[in-house]
Amino acid sequence: MPRTATDIARPKRRRQEKREPLKRQPGWRDVPEAFWRILSPLIPDHPIGPKGGRRPTPHRTVFNGILYVLRTGCQWKMMPREYGSGSTVHRHFQAWVRSGVFREMWRLCLLEYDDLKGIDWQWQTVDSATISAPVKGAIVSARTPPTGPNWAPNATSRPTATASR
Repeated sequence: MPRTATDIARPKRRRQEKREPLKRQPGWRDVPEAFWRILSPLIPDHPIGPKGGRRPTPHRTVFNGILYVLRTGCQWKMMPREYGSGSTVHRHFQAWVRSGVFREMWRLCLLEYDDLKGIDWQWQTVDSATISAPVKGAIVSARTPPTGPNWAPNATSRPTATASR
């Protein structure tokens, strides 16, 4: 039977997936409540635009998403949807880094650990992974000076036999 123009122009329906979401134990990778109470005052509020806009993703959800990416090393766009959009979480991460939120979190965590276990501030060591290596171009290397004229023949520029008959 010949196909008609309406058959060709009609888009095909995509097959609906019947997968059930993965069973997740609530809270097994989320920030504990006691820790969140310490960190939440450090995070700046969402700026509200003059027109309003959509409801912002909660800070705790965003922070859990950031920790997920840092723990697993996955790409921002590949993180689970339960943490919100990957681009939203990455935008919050960049804003919080610029505003010093993580530096202040690190300071508070050190103080908390010092209260619980005690830090021997007289003896310290730095892991090489903590301090970044010099960036490309940071160390300028001088050109090696020539040692003298080069009298060795160049092996690539020898005359070769050609078939010229």
